[in-house]
Amino acid sequence: MKNGLAIIFLLSLLVGCSPEKKIKTSFKYGKYEKVIAYYKKKLAKQPNNGRANYFVAESYRLSNRVKESEAYYAKATGPADVKDSIRLFYAKALQANAKYDEAKQVLSQLVESTENEKIKDRANKELNGLSYLSELNEKKSYYRTKALETLNTPFAEYAPAYSNSILYFASSRSNAKIYEASGTPYTDLYQVDTKAANVDLGTLKALPPNINAENVNSGCITFSPDGKLMIFARGNTGKKKGAKDVDLYLSRFRNGAWTDPVYLNINTPDFWESTPALSPDGRTLYFSSNRPGGYGGLDIYSALMDSRGRLGKVKNMGPEINTAGDEMFPYMADNSKLYFSSDGHPGYGMLDLYVVNRVNGKTKIENLGQPMNSSADDFGMFLFKPDRGFFTSNREGGKGDDDIYTFVNDDPNLKVVNYYLQGITYNIRKDSTREILAETKVSLLDQGGDVMQEYVTGTDGKFLFRVYENENYVLLGDHDGYIVKRQPYTTVGKSVPVESLKELVTNITFDTLLVLDRKAKNIFFVLKNIYFAYDKADINTESAKELDKLVEILNDNPDIKIEMGSHTDSVASESYNLELSQRRAESTVNYLIRKGIASERLTAKGYGESKPIARNTNPDGTDNPEGRQKNRRTEFRILEIGPAQKKPEFDEDKYFKDDGNDN
Repeated sequence: MKNGLAIIFLLSLLVGCSPEKKIKTSFKYGKYEKVIAYYKKKLAKQPNNGRANYFVAESYRLSNRVKESEAYYAKATGPADVKDSIRLFYAKALQANAKYDEAKQVLSQLVESTENEKIKDRANKELNGLSYLSELNEKKSYYRTKALETLNTPFAEYAPAYSNSILYFASSRSNAKIYEASGTPYTDLYQVDTKAANVDLGTLKALPPNINAENVNSGCITFSPDGKLMIFARGNTGKKKGAKDVDLYLSRFRNGAWTDPVYLNINTPDFWESTPALSPDGRTLYFSSNRPGGYGGLDIYSALMDSRGRLGKVKNMGPEINTAGDEMFPYMADNSKLYFSSDGHPGYGMLDLYVVNRVNGKTKIENLGQPMNSSADDFGMFLFKPDRGFFTSNREGGKGDDDIYTFVNDDPNLKVVNYYLQGITYNIRKDSTREILAETKVSLLDQGGDVMQEYVTGTDGKFLFRVYENENYVLLGDHDGYIVKRQPYTTVGKSVPVESLKELVTNITFDTLLVLDRKAKNIFFVLKNIYFAYDKADINTESAKELDKLVEILNDNPDIKIEMGSHTDSVASESYNLELSQRRAESTVNYLIRKGIASERLTAKGYGESKPIARNTNPDGTDNPEGRQKNRRTEFRILEIGPAQKKPEFDEDKYFKDDGNDN
């Protein structure tokens, strides 16, 4: 199904083997058809040749023909350090052919015999997954599937994407040039007009030649919400990097045509990036990569797109989603549920379709079950409505290779609730009126402090984020000339009971305000809840919590130096209060230093009772407890602001042609 977008990650297995130099080179550069043909000639004379069976099996697996690899893994042999891998992949091949009991037997034997802890761990996970199948099969499915017969051919059709009533997909139907990894034609991108799943075949056409480059695989496409920006995968040239040179490219629709694609800087040289998918708001790109630092073969990553179209902050989606196997074809639906395909999570054999459900800030991976999944490859999901869409499969009953299918979800309890958080950024003027802050960068952080989304406000100061029920967030506001602000927000207890909803889709929007303080010298900020025991300067638990917030402010605003000022009421003598306030100010500074703030950024100053902000006594001379409480305060004052760093101008051409990883 990947049609030449295969990966090479076991080249080290060549150690100890000595096939002819040309065949070694062919295997190294992913020309698996040549390897298969060469060793099959040997097997015709020596059917039990372990090395020949090994290379045929590996070539089939690496070119995504796992089913065909079964008979060869059964007879394969290799160096001692790959013996266990052969048994693992043999079990996966049995599973791909729906021979689940045989796969269990091989995996059980592998768990007992292997001393490789990674292999043992994966084999145990595969066994648990096979045990899960019986439970999955008992679960009622409301999905109905049907092949898109009008569009499918004996060639490959895969990775459907829908935009502005046009269905885009990849296909090998019109290419004469053969890709040497899979022995199938190269793939190009096509488009066809469609109303939902009703395809108008008379409008079918290939995308222009500047998108469908000659003798490379073009496939897996995604669009911005307005359909005027697309990102797609291109590669497998067979040249220097061989099957590994699959990268992401971007094109814009201008003056009635797609611009020449530009190379995205989030690509990593010598590694595989593909299966891109933009989120419904166009602000997050999801994609698959085998770059270093992942959890196995292919992992799913995210990258944030800023208001100027720049991609950055690449992040692995984590071990809840990614496994030792392959995770690919991510797709974020309008309901903000992430769908993807994997052969590493419990499933039927090869790639299965999964959905990520968020429950109280945690992710739960759900196999979509049959008929969405089969023992074949099932991948490339796309919803054009909340209850229906497209996907790809090379299951039995198709026209020959990958086919596009349609599906409908008839679940009577299917209800989609979309939660949004909207707000306005502003500053309070000296006259207490509000000043809208345009061009404020607002980030939504999850409970762990990771950036989920980013937004730059327009002239109205408004921002908008997709949020989820029963989760805690932090809004981070950043504007030149203002102190970076962190503000908590929670949706806990604010969700709507799904059973009370009548519509298929319900949108609920929460409102908030984000107030930023101007960054200027000699501005005072009073810290709340900084308390000291009577006649003491020790930092208690409540005070520490408040000072930790100041630590965040100082970390977020590294250009400022501050004075920590401590004040008292008028009880006791003036000299005593001055000495006590100095000790308290020094205590707060020492706490900040222990938390990692550089001492040269901090000054401690005790003011005693000299700067009251309220009366300590009433006009008649009686005690004023409320006034004294206000005077017993700790505040910080900005002493110095470092030179502002001028942001470099953005060069779009240079950006998109940069080979570096903006991570």
